[in-house]
Amino acid sequence: MRYENITRAAFLRRPNRFIAEVDIDGHKETVHVKNTGRCRELLIPGCEVWLTEPGTPGRKTRYDLVAVRKSTGALFNIDSQAPNKVAKEWLDTQGYDKVIPEYKYGDSRIDFYMECDGEKYLMEVKGCTLEIDGVGYFPDAPTERGVKHLRELTAAVEKGYKAILAFVIQVDGVSEVRANVDTHPEFGTALEEAKNAGVEVLFLKCHVEPDLLVVT
Repeated sequence: MRYENITRAAFLRRPNRFIAEVDIDGHKETVHVKNTGRCRELLIPGCEVWLTEPGTPGRKTRYDLVAVRKSTGALFNIDSQAPNKVAKEWLDTQGYDKVIPEYKYGDSRIDFYMECDGEKYLMEVKGCTLEIDGVGYFPDAPTERGVKHLRELTAAVEKGYKAILAFVIQVDGVSEVRANVDTHPEFGTALEEAKNAGVEVLFLKCHVEPDLLVVT
């Protein structure tokens, strides 16, 4: 997944979870943050960030903030829409007979439904932007929606589906994601129950550039 245009800036502050103030060549600009998570260890005043300019008519902000360089030097993609896009690109190379995004299942929409050799698959995708000492953690803020998805996948296994939880790791050099039980213990419990029920957990390692996110 590649962004068509990218602009470098310096992060100033984040007044709320939807917007940030950045400095672009000495000009202060309010931008949309494409991630409602906390990102506290990433968005530190003065850090290097990258913006895209969608050009959508009627927008309140000209730019979207999509990537940030952590104090360690690691580059993170924090675009919350990117994981599903790169997961779709990856799935299209995996030999499935059918791949359907945003699949209606029960009372919810699961990120992907796939078929292969008569088997039916459901896959939910989560983006990981929290890294501590080389290990990824999810979530970085409590997510009742994430717990709901895990329980739906667990129930789907009992109905004969192959169920997958895929973590898209939005930084280079991280190969594992663990439940962030300090932030949301219930997610950790639901994840263990899902794995014990037969839900497969995938870690999709990625390469990140300011204008690129791709599964490696």
